Amino acid sequence: MQDAFEAALARWGDDPPANPGAWIFSTARNRAIDRLRRDRTLARKTELLARLQELEVTVEERGALPDERLELIFACCHPALDTEVRIPLALRLVCGLTTAEIARAFLVPEPTLAQRLVRAKRKIRTAGIPLRVPPEHLLPERLTSALAVLYLTFNEGYSAASGDSLVRPELCDEAIRLAKLLTALMPDEAEVLGLLALMLLQDSRRAARSGPDGELVLLDDQDRSLWDRERIDEGRRILERALSLRRSGRYQLQAAIAALHAEGAPGATDWRQIAALYGELARVAPSPVVELNRAVAVAMAGAPDDALTLLDRIEGLDEYHLLHATRADLLRRVGRDDEARAAYARAAGLARNAAERTFLERRLAAVSGVAGS
Repeated sequence: MQDAFEAALARWGDDPPANPGAWIFSTARNRAIDRLRRDRTLARKTELLARLQELEVTVEERGALPDERLELIFACCHPALDTEVRIPLALRLVCGLTTAEIARAFLVPEPTLAQRLVRAKRKIRTAGIPLRVPPEHLLPERLTSALAVLYLTFNEGYSAASGDSLVRPELCDEAIRLAKLLTALMPDEAEVLGLLALMLLQDSRRAARSGPDGELVLLDDQDRSLWDRERIDEGRRILERALSLRRSGRYQLQAAIAALHAEGAPGATDWRQIAALYGELARVAPSPVVELNRAVAVAMAGAPDDALTLLDRIEGLDEYHLLHATRADLLRRVGRDDEARAAYARAAGLARNAAERTFLERRLAAVSGVAGS
């Protein structure tokens, strides 16, 4: 308010505005917003510097990248580091994810991930690997890893590994912001566009994914009036641009799946096409999580027994709660309630997010016939 009065003294002179009170209030509000933004920016930069100081990541001059955080992500994605460490390094030091959250994203035990980070830091020091912002002509060789960093940051925001809230909006917003900057820098990179489209389409459902008390709401039960239609339309436009470049990739395939979810009316989602897209994704970027999602699509397309067969073939997800939750739901659907109860109990025991755990416990109570469930 003092700043606003000072500005009034400097600007009004003998010609005050028609509504001086409103002018003072509006100016004071804008000054307060500016100050809050400066404080947040300072806090963010201070946090980044504290994380990066021990590794001496340097930004020698402003290059092609239009954002400090984006610069530092590319700096950490040095090709001399193995893929399994450069991405976690960026997630930990630049994006602020915890070791436990990163381990969950990579489906490895936390001590394993912690050792990888220690080895990476040791290699940087002993081998003298310079963590500097790369010049423009070296950006493409680091792009795949940088996209993975943004993708995993968004995923942690979209489905939090732990805590009470299902969603961490600040991570979703930051990943989308950085992806938009990257698309402006690389407008003809199909996978950059595909990743941004995927984020926008997924994030469009943010407001509908949780109920009034923070409880998890499944896709078919969501209030679609809460979906952000502007984000859906933007995501579709960007996906169309990516597909027109005719260089298919994992993020474009996932964005196409998200677009099908956004298009289908309740109960009318084209699950057969989604299952086919997951099959192609399994070919392009095979992983046990892709196979898990493919099994879900096959079940939703009307073949739960086939989906159970697919689940039985998946390896490496025994500690992943969503595998057991999916198995439990499929077993319930085919009438194998005793096995479903055991699977729900296993899933609830592994879940670290309170909203997911509560949902699974309710499902367990329902299949157990507990009154009031």
